[in-house]
Amino acid sequence: MIPHSRSIKIFSANSNPSLAKSVANIVGVPLGTAKVGRFSDGEIYVNIGETVRGSDVFIVQSTCEPVNDNLMELLIMIDACRRASAGRITAVIPYFGYARQDRKAKARDPISAKLVADLIATAGADRVLTMDLHASQIQGFFNVPVDHLLGMPILAPYYNKKFIDDKENCIIVSPDLGSVTRARGFAERLELPMAIIDKRRTKINVSEIMNIIGDVAGKKAILVDDMIDTAGTICNAAHALKDRGASNVYACCTHGVLSGPAIERIQESPIEELVCLDTICLPKEKCIDKIKTLSVAPIFAEAIERIYEDLSVSTLFV
Repeated sequence: MIPHSRSIKIFSANSNPSLAKSVANIVGVPLGTAKVGRFSDGEIYVNIGETVRGSDVFIVQSTCEPVNDNLMELLIMIDACRRASAGRITAVIPYFGYARQDRKAKARDPISAKLVADLIATAGADRVLTMDLHASQIQGFFNVPVDHLLGMPILAPYYNKKFIDDKENCIIVSPDLGSVTRARGFAERLELPMAIIDKRRTKINVSEIMNIIGDVAGKKAILVDDMIDTAGTICNAAHALKDRGASNVYACCTHGVLSGPAIERIQESPIEELVCLDTICLPKEKCIDKIKTLSVAPIFAEAIERIYEDLSVSTLFV
């Protein structure tokens, strides 16, 4: 047990209990006893089964599908711990839902990411620990400290080991202009060249490949993105890369949302392997042979230990 004047408690709601248990095991504490269920009319109830008075409480909950249910579970669990006199409450949100609604794209649009940030702070969270926000400025939406971890330190070593003897034939590809900074950091870390796909999105969840900036002919192309939702962008990019002569196409992301037709599209695409992190727990029907999952438990466990000990977390951001 790490020394501290307060005890440490790690709880989980229903979105990703396996990740929460892995994190607790690495930290060296049992997963806290809590029951999160539904009344007959659908209302959520929470029962914390042990004392949290004065404790440093970490609540692990991704706000993935069903997004609103998981968000309400998080808010109610935070409120329950606050009313039970927890010393400090950290909302550990491996995947932060509503992150794509971070600006007004047209008149009368809401900025839902800011609203959700306000709800979490109002519920009683003292700080937030998350990973790969879709837009980094969302950190500024919170009125409490936000520790923003990155998936790159987990994904990059995987590809470095996978292609250690063939790196001269590999290239990192950004699937759109919005992912260029992320892909550039990935490419610099692996010391690989980079290509960019210029696309035009005609409507929500529909994209059209326009052009590829860079030479991908004969290369093993690795598409890098923060999240894959319906997989339209990543699969269109994979087809475009093959059309431009790429020998192999791989893809990776931090958050495998994989909603709607995503699994079918990935199965039928030229992507040979898709690597996701387990910020979102994939149901069995989505665990196909093409998808490989890497765990974020070690990096979240280290971040939790550092927060608990009031140490710097910034070394985990790179």
